[in-house]
Amino acid sequence: MSVAQVFEKLEQNFNADAAQGLDLVFQFDIEDDNNYHLAINDGSCKLHEGSHEDPSVTLIMNSDTLQGIVSGETDGMQAFMAGQLRAEGDMMLATKLGELFNMG
Repeated sequence: MSVAQVFEKLEQNFNADAAQGLDLVFQFDIEDDNNYHLAINDGSCKLHEGSHEDPSVTLIMNSDTLQGIVSGETDGMQAFMAGQLRAEGDMMLATKLGELFNMG
């Protein structure tokens, strides 16, 4: 699965009910592929290729780590502790990803 397909899958598995009242941008810096960001605004989710100028949180990883987390094979917290995933900005927002997207 390509990185673009992984993000399309994420967007399709968006949980709009969990995003009511939220206005967030998740930036994904993929070290060996293109960058993407997901803009979440009051129950909607839009996928964009490229970098956002002012993301709420930036998650930095390679494409293998991304695919593992989205497929459910890799636990995001374990990837973070192992140094495979880095976060900049509001790191607590990264923990909301599991609520906002049905992983695995």
